[in-house]
Amino acid sequence: MKKTVFILLAFLIFNCSDDDTIDPTIFNENLSVLQNLENGVAVLDITNTLGVEALYGLEYGGGFIYYVDETDGTIMVAVDYSVIGATSWGDHFDLTNGAQIGDGLDNTQQIVDGNLNDNSSVTNGLEFGSDDYAFKIISDLVYENHNDWFIPSSGSMKAIFDNLHAQGLGDFDETIFYWTSTKDGYQPYVMSFNSNLGGESFLGSCFNSNSTLIARKFK
Repeated sequence: MKKTVFILLAFLIFNCSDDDTIDPTIFNENLSVLQNLENGVAVLDITNTLGVEALYGLEYGGGFIYYVDETDGTIMVAVDYSVIGATSWGDHFDLTNGAQIGDGLDNTQQIVDGNLNDNSSVTNGLEFGSDDYAFKIISDLVYENHNDWFIPSSGSMKAIFDNLHAQGLGDFDETIFYWTSTKDGYQPYVMSFNSNLGGESFLGSCFNSNSTLIARKFK
């Protein structure tokens, strides 16, 4: 009897070796998409298995996933930040910048850099007079333990509307106007999430105050 028990124990120990340890970074269909992400499973492993739509709307990295680059696995998230109220654009100056998905980080920095100039001395320029404007506030923001937030481009706003809001996902307010970071000359593009407007940004005015939503991109 003792010999039988010894053989059984030896068998169990042998079969519980490290070779049978499950690698958490390999996609596991028995776990949720979020659990796989949090385990370190590569984004492209998930999209190749389930499609990119499986990631949209997940709360991850401080916001809601609204875009995934299917070539390199970069994730973009966005979240409403209208809690600070309507904020100003900043100085009035000439700038035309990017409208594509992902341009918001560079756009935000360009606007902050432009505000460092003396815009009272340029054609049609005007100084706002303080750092209490949307792009500086967000550039300096630490939120959900992240400090790389920016205001999305007009192209990103369209993706946020299509991939999140139109699907009943995210936390975006249909009753307010949001800044985008895209600008055409002296006019910035703004955005409403009112479904009747179809998610298209439109030209506004730097002299208005609008709400903000924030985005970040990461791998």
